[in-house]
Amino acid sequence: MKVKVKQTRSAINRDKSQKATLVALGLKKMNQVVEHESTPQIEGMIRKIQHLVQVERA
Repeated sequence: MKVKVKQTRSAINRDKSQKATLVALGLKKMNQVVEHESTPQIEGMIRKIQHLVQVERA
């Protein structure tokens, strides 16, 4: 199953690990959307930054 992840909040004033998680998911700009396969690793990354992103399950 695929998930679409959209960055809805800024990474400014967030700690380094949250910024690194956004980059690891491929998110660099606000309102950017990336699509990933739903794996336990990706789900964990999404949970870590759930307050910064919007997730749509495909």
